[in-house]
Amino acid sequence: MIAILNILSYVSILALVAVGLAIVFGMMDIVNLAHAEWVTIGAYALSVAQSIGGRDAFWIALIVAPAVGAAFGWLLECSVIRLLYKRPLDTLLATYAVSLILQKTLELVFGTQPMLVYAPFDGAVSLFGDAYPAYRVFMIGVAFAVTAGCWLVFSRTGFGTQLRAVIQHPAMAEASGINTRHLNRIAFAGGAALASLAGVLVAPMVSVESHLGVYYLGKAFFVIVLGGIGSIAGSLLGSAMIGTAETLFSYQVDPSFASALVLILSVVLIRFRPQGLLPGFSAAHQLLGKR
Repeated sequence: MIAILNILSYVSILALVAVGLAIVFGMMDIVNLAHAEWVTIGAYALSVAQSIGGRDAFWIALIVAPAVGAAFGWLLECSVIRLLYKRPLDTLLATYAVSLILQKTLELVFGTQPMLVYAPFDGAVSLFGDAYPAYRVFMIGVAFAVTAGCWLVFSRTGFGTQLRAVIQHPAMAEASGINTRHLNRIAFAGGAALASLAGVLVAPMVSVESHLGVYYLGKAFFVIVLGGIGSIAGSLLGSAMIGTAETLFSYQVDPSFASALVLILSVVLIRFRPQGLLPGFSAAHQLLGKR
């Protein structure tokens, strides 16, 4: 049972990071290498909040950090990304530069030493006869509730219908009256907010430092390509597969080697399913299907 809970703990954070990236990648064909920094910003927001308000400031940070991440995401889209929609390869350089700038800025402001933050409560709960940290159970519940909400919005609302239309055919969506530029901006900010929320939730279990989010970036890209670009359900399935495999491999081999095995497994699966396990609607998928 402990192994299953550990899998759910890892998958829940990975899904939060991947869902926002999947929407941005699917809608805009933007390879956002700065996405990892939203995770780091969320973690540092919690650190700042607790340094001011103590341990109970976690609950404030749980709301404030996604808002801060969304504000930074909105600002980045307005100032940089919107100028590069016709030059997707240039976004690699631009977002990588933004990533480095944010990392160094955090180091200048907070220093290079890891910062400790604290869970809002201690203790353990008994699940099927095994004791498991209560905070991890809370984290799993919040992450899965948020990702389920994202899936419902994406698949059951008018706003989600517009998102899917932009992902499938941006020009046609704009011709039908959808403000694609505004929708892209909202989606980009929303993806940043989800990653920042992931940063708040994971921070009490790790040391908060400027490269925290980088750990999740590569895996998040593998998740969305494996699951299906532009598919929320595919991102959740990809998160479940990669998170489960890596956690189980980590019980048998060194964690670094476990990560390598997972990436190899992902490459093999993508070789036979280039459109992903649950193909989405994006133009990128249409190109993959023709190869």
